[in-house]
Amino acid sequence: MKKIFYSILVPVLLLGSVSCESFLDEENKSGLTSEAYYKTAEGAESLVNSLYTPMRFWYGKENGIALTETGTDIFTRGNGMENPPVALYNSDLSGANAPINFYWTRFYSAVNACNAAVKRIPESALAENLKTTRLAEARFLRAFYLWHIVETWGGVHLTTEESIGLVTTANRTPVEAFYNQIFEDLQFAADNLAPTNSQYGRVTKPAAEAFMARMHLYRKNYPEAARLAKKVISDYSFSLVPNYANLWSISNVKNSEIVWHVNFTADLILNREFDGPTASTSDDILLRDGGNNAHLFFLMTYDQVAGMQRDMRYGRPFARFMPTAHLLDLFDETRDARFDATFETVWYANKPGTYKKTLSNGSEVNVTFAAGDTAIFASKHIISNARKDGRKYTIIDRSRTYNVNAGDAPVVRDRYMSLKKFLEPNRLTISQQQGQRDAFVIRLAELYLIAAEAEMMQGNTGEAVNYINTVRRRAALPGKQAEMEITADQLNIEFILDERAREFAGEQQRWFDLKRTDKLIERVKKFNPDAAPNIQPFHMLRPIPQAQLDAVSNPGEFKQNEGYN
Repeated sequence: MKKIFYSILVPVLLLGSVSCESFLDEENKSGLTSEAYYKTAEGAESLVNSLYTPMRFWYGKENGIALTETGTDIFTRGNGMENPPVALYNSDLSGANAPINFYWTRFYSAVNACNAAVKRIPESALAENLKTTRLAEARFLRAFYLWHIVETWGGVHLTTEESIGLVTTANRTPVEAFYNQIFEDLQFAADNLAPTNSQYGRVTKPAAEAFMARMHLYRKNYPEAARLAKKVISDYSFSLVPNYANLWSISNVKNSEIVWHVNFTADLILNREFDGPTASTSDDILLRDGGNNAHLFFLMTYDQVAGMQRDMRYGRPFARFMPTAHLLDLFDETRDARFDATFETVWYANKPGTYKKTLSNGSEVNVTFAAGDTAIFASKHIISNARKDGRKYTIIDRSRTYNVNAGDAPVVRDRYMSLKKFLEPNRLTISQQQGQRDAFVIRLAELYLIAAEAEMMQGNTGEAVNYINTVRRRAALPGKQAEMEITADQLNIEFILDERAREFAGEQQRWFDLKRTDKLIERVKKFNPDAAPNIQPFHMLRPIPQAQLDAVSNPGEFKQNEGYN
């Protein structure tokens, strides 16, 4: 099946923008203007293809993950985190935050490119049926980017008109108006896209319906959320991968469960996010040379422990993000296979030799590792000093990582159970940062959980339990399926949030999930000791970049989000 690859073609920003014309004039050897080029079939196709690229600078990227997973109940900062304010909600989280500024610029650039496509496709030389399809893709992607904007910053600037050149005024548009546009675009996409596409990576009808189900859940339109989720489950050929661990096998990236994904590739050149005059050293730093880089960020520094060195199997450990003790406690590892599929708990020696080991009383002994011996064992439980001293390998237990007498606040940030779902063992070298794994944006499991939540909210707990138990049976260890099932009296929004954490940890949904259920403040205060002292109600939105506020000519109307300086 053919993959499609994309590069940014129309880098137009909300303010101080680079126009389509100025981009094309850089190397305009053909004599074509942008107006003329986009009227050609080739130009229209290039424009639509470019709309997919911005997904790559959010999904599988360090700061996109930081903004969606840290500062929640399930992840906090590791010792290598480069943007701690988003994890801590401290006074440094402000309009000067560089990654937030970066994403504001890129999401608005993406929306403007979509606006350009919506305007220009009907005037192009594409065949009429293809015009409708490409227009549906453009409108789906516009909805996709608008959702990221409105949920991140709230009722900020909204326009569906293409902006060319400098724009100096910005509007404050209600959140409801954003969602009206999102639903209008998604309905057009669902009505005009085909159920499948031979070009792997293009949006399809079920992807539009699935994303619309998610949007209805966000807006508490529960009957529609349930209807669309069930439609995607029943009307198409998707199915849950029988073994949860197989979802994350690098050889099984294209699988029956993936409804919508971000398309990466093994080709290092094709994975570049930006081409042309918009590229900069700051872009390179933020994007880590393209590709899906999620494999780097959740790994503790195992290579600093006796018997271990960095290798392809265990990955390159950046130690950016670490799990909270709460996330580990959500799993019953005696029956839930997702625990072992999600976390690395044992590292086997790959650097044989004799090392000094410090015992609990401060004395030292020599320990010798052969290749393949257990070198590290990580546990969410407290293990006695006698047992730790009696094993030659390093034991990283709960008390080593978390202060059990202080609400499980992290004691160290470089020794913890590592999330392993995104490992990339087939990179060319151990130092290579760019991964090729596709990023899963919507999995079929999410549709089951959307249906469960939507039915529960309508009082249909019996039906809701059936959907959630389908996901839980798939997650069961062999022979434990019945034990994983729940009953109606166990089902509430807290259980659903717990289940979503078990199922989607690290998949860039958590901050949004807590926000939409009005549980962000409550659960961070309860389960994240790092962020608990700082988080306030205004942190339900991110700060608008100060550079944007400084640039507008109507500062009296377009102001900073409440609570931020």
